[in-house]
Parts: sequence; C-alpha cells; structure tokens
Amino acid sequence: MLEGNRVSRISVRGFAVASATAVTAVGSVVGVASGSTAQTTDDAEAVANDTTLLADIPVGQQAQVQTASLTAQADAQAIAADASARKDAEATARKKAAQDAIDKQKAAEKAEQERKEREEAEAQAEEAAGNLGDLGNTPVQGSYSIAEIQAMAKSVVASDQWTCFSNIVDHESDWNYKAVNPSSGAYGLFQALPGTKMSSAGSDWQTNPATQIKWGLNYMESRYGSPCGAWSFWQANQWY
Repeated sequence: MLEGNRVSRISVRGFAVASATAVTAVGSVVGVASGSTAQTTDDAEAVANDTTLLADIPVGQQAQVQTASLTAQADAQAIAADASARKDAEATARKKAAQDAIDKQKAAEKAEQERKEREEAEAQAEEAAGNLGDLGNTPVQGSYSIAEIQAMAKSVVASDQWTCFSNIVDHESDWNYKAVNPSSGAYGLFQALPGTKMSSAGSDWQTNPATQIKWGLNYMESRYGSPCGAWSFWQANQWY
C-alpha cells in the first residue's frame, strides 16, 4: 500500500506539473498579445508549488481530480489556440485594411484621370464645334474654286490631321463638291451614299462645300476617331 501511495503521489504531481506547463504556454501567448508575461509566469509557478498529493484526497474523488487536471490542460491548450488564432486574425485584418486603402487610392487616381480625359475631350469637342460654326458663316457663292474649298477645310481640320483628310478628298472627288458617281450616285467631296446623308449638316448640301466639309469631318471623327483613322481604313479597303 505504501508503494501504491508513492506511485499515486508521483502520478498526481505529474498531472499538476503538466497543468502548470500548459498554463505557462498559454501565458506566453496571451502575455505577448497583452504586453506582459510576468504575471502569467508567477501564476504557473504558484500552481506547481501548490500541488496536492493524491494520497491526501479520498479514494472516491481521486479519479475526479485526475479528470479535472486533464480538463485544465485541455482548456489551457484551447486558450492558447484561441489567442494564436486571434493574433493571426488581427494580422490578416491589418493586411486587408492596408490593401483596401491601396485599392481605394488607385480607384481615386483612375477616376481623376478619367475626369481629366473627359474634360479634355469635351473641350476639344467644343473647340471643334466652334470652328465648324465659323465655317457655317462662310458666304454662299455660286461656285467655289479648289483653293477656296481647301481653305475652308483647313480652317476646321486639325493640322496634324490635314494630310489624311486631304488624301481622302483627293481620292474620292478630287475636291469637286458637285462630283457624282455615275454608278452608285454617291455625291460631293466625300462621295456620300446617298448624298442626302449630308442634309444632317445643312439643307444646302448639294451646293455648299462648307456644309459638305462639316458633314465629312463629323463622319470621319464619329466613325473612325479622326481623319487619319479614316485614311488608314481607306488604305486597307479602298473605301471608308
């Protein structure tokens, strides 16, 4: 019986030490998160020093004591796992917040760039509309020379687009604003088909090259982005 009591004493002391070790492990994790580990270490030492001998506990309660010790260890491990998971979650949340801030900044910069581009495009459109308005004030004549028609066009076509614009008119009508295609009936400087399309720019589309120029320039810009875009298409297809 004495030997049995000695084994029991060792056994219960083993449970107590294991419990104290588990508490120490938990204290290390929690202490790091809170900024203090001293109190946790003291608590663990207190548990180890306060070990109760199994022989001092009634036989009927010894199993309960052992079970309680194991439960304490499991609880300590669960607390440690929770603390670790909480720390990982906090780190993940910080990373996500930082990435969200970066994404938000990029979105704001993109929106600002798009706003500037939109305002610039609107300004260019207003300028072009103003130029076309001036073209509409060109005095109507009974006839127009090629030089006069080209001067009208140059007043509204951007300088970096002029060669492309001129090339198309050269190939389509040779600057004859009354040119008619005998096969298709295409008409005017740009050989609009049908010619009545140009009425959207003015009712005098048959006799006024200024009206035809307004229509032709608008057609090139709306369909191909620019006269040079239209000329690139024309070169590849022989029509535009």
